[in-house]
Amino acid sequence: MYKAVTHGIEITVEPFYIEEQSDPDENRYVFGYRVTIVNNSNGTVQLRSRYWQITDANGRVEEVRGEGVVGEQPILEPGDSFQYTSGCPLKTPSGVMVGRYQMLGMGNDIFEVDIPAFSLDLPEQRRTLN
Repeated sequence: MYKAVTHGIEITVEPFYIEEQSDPDENRYVFGYRVTIVNNSNGTVQLRSRYWQITDANGRVEEVRGEGVVGEQPILEPGDSFQYTSGCPLKTPSGVMVGRYQMLGMGNDIFEVDIPAFSLDLPEQRRTLN
């Protein structure tokens, strides 16, 4: 698991490989990631938008921006949490993602929260001894 805390907002990411959606023969590797957002601050916040930078093993960079996450813009009271799962296809068997959320706080102040960098890697293959 990967974790970052910014302005009292804790972001935890747990990446995983989705074998059934992947096709290594076609250079298609699909990874999922589960994000948990916890509001440890003293005020109510709303997640407004996201920004991702995705880098594959060849150094190819893709940027993704959008409103909310998985079609939602959750409002978190102090102590609340929100969890969602999403995915990312790559053309290589590994990569790195990093990003940030734009949050709206009390008094309509807008601030950014770091999403920790995390690696996307194939699980270790079992080795068979002869």
